[in-house]
Amino acid sequence: MAVKTIIDTVSILKDALSSGQGAKYKRLAGAMEVRILEGSIEAGSKLPPHRHLADRLGVTIGTVSRAYSELERMGLVMARVGDGTFVRQCGLEHKRDDDFSNFIDEVPDQYDMSRNMHIPGAETSLLAQSLMELAKDNQALQELTLYNPDAGLPRYRQAGATWLAHGNFRPQAEQVLCTNGGQHGLLCTLMAVLRAGDTIVTEQLTYPGLITAARMLGIKLLGAEMDEEGITPASIDELCQHNRVSAIYCTPTLQNPTTCVLSSPRREAIVEICRKHNLLIIEDEAHAILVEDRAPPLSFFAPERSILISSLSKAVAAGLRVGFLHAPTTLLSRITAALRASCWMATPLAMELATHWIEEGTAEKLLRDQIAEIIRRKALVQGLLDGFTYRTHPQSPHFWIEVPEPWRASDIETDLKLKNYLITTAEAFAVGRAAVPQFIRASVTNASHDDQLLRMGFQTIANTLRQGSTQFEGELILPSNSGHWFKRSFEIQRPQD
Repeated sequence: MAVKTIIDTVSILKDALSSGQGAKYKRLAGAMEVRILEGSIEAGSKLPPHRHLADRLGVTIGTVSRAYSELERMGLVMARVGDGTFVRQCGLEHKRDDDFSNFIDEVPDQYDMSRNMHIPGAETSLLAQSLMELAKDNQALQELTLYNPDAGLPRYRQAGATWLAHGNFRPQAEQVLCTNGGQHGLLCTLMAVLRAGDTIVTEQLTYPGLITAARMLGIKLLGAEMDEEGITPASIDELCQHNRVSAIYCTPTLQNPTTCVLSSPRREAIVEICRKHNLLIIEDEAHAILVEDRAPPLSFFAPERSILISSLSKAVAAGLRVGFLHAPTTLLSRITAALRASCWMATPLAMELATHWIEEGTAEKLLRDQIAEIIRRKALVQGLLDGFTYRTHPQSPHFWIEVPEPWRASDIETDLKLKNYLITTAEAFAVGRAAVPQFIRASVTNASHDDQLLRMGFQTIANTLRQGSTQFEGELILPSNSGHWFKRSFEIQRPQD
């Protein structure tokens, strides 16, 4: 059936958009659903290209795309990459019954690519084994039911020092505090060293957990400019010259979300700026633990003013809620007081299990398994993103993907959500009023071990990004085995539907 069939119904669709209630895309989808079910738009008919119908109706391309996605979710149409969107044959639509809820009316199972999570592995069986061994030690069990020192038992703090150490950075156990995860460590740090009205400089795109905590505590955030390595010293310096800044927060290795990695010279330059303006440094290593050959932390270059926060969440087991914080001796009492005020002490049972795993090498083995699984999963899907501009790192759990014009990241997020796939846009990481780049973050660390679902998720991302653009030129940014970047220019032609 020719496209003419649907074009003849444009006036009806316009009436539905102007007279109905609710979101425009739902009104449009509802009107088209009626026409399809009554046969006015016949089975096999090709729906007009997104841009063409949007122009005829006077709506955005995103509205048409969401309407088509809604029809596809209902089983009324199907999209063929490179061909267009077609009405399905009769009898393939999902029935609506008065007495039973249709499965599409229920909350569907969604494939979550929006979060960087720990990928489940051997830790379940190891946990069972460790708990059984612990159950045989009555004295240890009794001690776990008692109050521990605020900062943690000396053995726990030594395990934290071991976990934080890499290269030439060898923290002292006396400077390590035990926390209930990295977020708890960050919150305690902000509570201890800053007050409402104080200002922190951070990356223009930064960890959402910082944004939330700062908002709750009344702390102001200023976004510093970034380049291919991450936060720039010049931008920090300029912000400090025009604002009263107390501290900086940054992620030097596997910056979230851009995956940037600061070189050692850049780290030293940042430290010099912080000394110049007497800034406290708050450093997040939650993802950095996945990079074995990373440069020393800022705490190595400026031990007198740096607070380093890390955890076992990304590498061993997120549910344990075990974190470690390394701070200058002059700040330990203040941070310990914040820790005591927030939860009195890190949970002894979790700290005991984590310490046991660190001491016997189990944590290190689980870390290596996690890195290997991330690399394996990325190899499965990376080719699906050929033709798009994106950033990643060999050990990064996610891809940072640019959205080609004329699409916006929010359009892609909405379209994918309608198809039951979740991703995150740059908006969630943005600080300040600067223009937010049109990027999305897609992670390979969904808890599912179904490789087919993973590939389907990234294939759907690729298909969605291709909608609406006929030609795109750019540079593909990829990591080498050493973690450095190289660029490849390209020009491709794309169909409109």
